[in-house]
Amino acid sequence: MKLMVCYDGSNASKKAVEVAKNRARNFNAKIFLVTSMASDPEVPRDEFIKREKELEKVKRQFVKEDVACETTFSVRGLETGEDLVLFAREKEIDEIVIGIKKRSKVGKFIFGSTAQYVILEAPCPVLTVK
Repeated sequence: MKLMVCYDGSNASKKAVEVAKNRARNFNAKIFLVTSMASDPEVPRDEFIKREKELEKVKRQFVKEDVACETTFSVRGLETGEDLVLFAREKEIDEIVIGIKKRSKVGKFIFGSTAQYVILEAPCPVLTVK
């Protein structure tokens, strides 16, 4: 079984990591830990380095607990939700685990909702964690 965890460093995504870790143990699954960022020239290089280091730190937690894990830091120029769904299709992921946070209707309209896009467009079941 292949489990994909969408990770952005938020508290919700950290909770998703814990849930995925338990599911991976129970189903003898491999974790695909994925961070996606838009390729915006305004984003400082330090932010990319910080995200990569954080991704590796989380991977070490999985390895320490003997859970197979592969990390991907994706910068393809797509919106985050599109990138995550495309990754899930490419890797033939069996289940996606994603953290969610409550956002107002106006907030969703202005900023969009990555989780909502993933839930609606994913090629597999999506487990949301709050």
